[in-house]
Amino acid sequence: MSGGAAVVEGTGRPVVSVGPVTLPAPDRGVDLEVRVSAPVTGTDLPVVAFSHGFGSSSRAYGPLVDAWAAHGFVVVRPTHLDSRTVGLAPDDPRAALPWRTRAEDLQRVLDDLGTLTAAVPGLAGRVDPTRVGVAGHSFGGQTAGLLLGLRVLGPDGVPGADLTDARVRVGVLLATAGRGGDALAPGMIERMPWLNPTFEGLRTPTLVVAGDADHSPLTVRGPAWMTDPFRLAPGATDLLTVLGGEHSLGGIAGYEAAETTDEDPARVAVVARATSAYLRSALVPGDDAWTRARADLDPSVVRLESRV
Repeated sequence: MSGGAAVVEGTGRPVVSVGPVTLPAPDRGVDLEVRVSAPVTGTDLPVVAFSHGFGSSSRAYGPLVDAWAAHGFVVVRPTHLDSRTVGLAPDDPRAALPWRTRAEDLQRVLDDLGTLTAAVPGLAGRVDPTRVGVAGHSFGGQTAGLLLGLRVLGPDGVPGADLTDARVRVGVLLATAGRGGDALAPGMIERMPWLNPTFEGLRTPTLVVAGDADHSPLTVRGPAWMTDPFRLAPGATDLLTVLGGEHSLGGIAGYEAAETTDEDPARVAVVARATSAYLRSALVPGDDAWTRARADLDPSVVRLESRV
């Protein structure tokens, strides 16, 4: 397929969503379930692999994913092993390294893009597998970050596996945990040892989105903790702060989702438009969506800080 054709931008493009699409994964203990969302028209469509928050699933994040698909992206959402829908026992050995198994899920969906797109009627042949971004919310942000260059420090301070994926051109990290150490609340590192990332290797262009009212029990630093991925990652180019936004950033986790604590459609709409524009400008040659979106941001809803 042609590598240079751009996808026509539009906010009202019809979207199709298919799932679960099952990928065999004998080494995982349970096959990987994925939901695929895509516009019904367009060619040379870029891909976004999305990682859900801890305990969630591929069924969630409709308000965000639907907007991305309507703007010309094929969004693939795996259900990770920590999902409540999987029901993994706490003492299951696979529960010990959720950061690693989650990243492997994202890599598996990128490996098997052909299978996933073939499962959606009319999508085969319309996808450009060379234009790939990753995104994630909460723990999913750390998962996406691993493919961008983030690494998890072990108890000895030595970085874990480097899972940077050369196929990935851009990232979006939403309400993502900051550094570990003395930034964590007492006892958290023992309960969640993966909350000890280093961002120095994250060099892929990345947009960080954080809420200025996201008071996480995981940290003693308050909402500023969620800005660490921007402050500490060399590749993070922009920080979008959602004013009054809590952990769900107005409700990105789902339509009428019970875990949304700060429901605000205006916040969700701004986050969806801004993240879509950032991804498009990184993945579609010549697209100026991010330049236009930056100029149109509502200062009563969000604040933007940029390095470049």
